Amino acid sequence: MKIGAFEAKAQFSALLEKAAHGEDVTITKHGKSIARLVAIDDDPKRSGQEIVAALKALRKTETLGELSWKDLRDEGRR
Repeated sequence: MKIGAFEAKAQFSALLEKAAHGEDVTITKHGKSIARLVAIDDDPKRSGQEIVAALKALRKTETLGELSWKDLRDEGRR
């Protein structure tokens, strides 16, 4: 949903309710998008250990083909 800044100011409570129920609300000024109201995800933040584990798992799935990190480093130094 898009709404002008002046109208958004007058209907702010209703817009917060819409955002809380999953609707993205884009606020415009002179026809240009300037802000967005969205619901905050209630999922707990991931711990540092979970993030590191996810990155390690990602590294196993992404490959450089026949290149190695050392090859890329050396290529960049030429």
